[in-house]
Amino acid sequence: MTSRCPVCQATSDQKHTPFCSPRCADLDLGRWFTGRYAVPVLEEDSLPPDEDEDHG
Repeated sequence: MTSRCPVCQATSDQKHTPFCSPRCADLDLGRWFTGRYAVPVLEEDSLPPDEDEDHG
């Protein structure tokens, strides 16, 4: 089973897994740095109150 590079879809190279080359790895890293990729977060204000807290 061969995997594909997430950037260009070429066959990935074991040396640069999961990418096919250092170029695609750098392109991917650049996308993280510029905010093109982002991990969604839930703002603390929108979290429900902790049910284990002492309210008394």
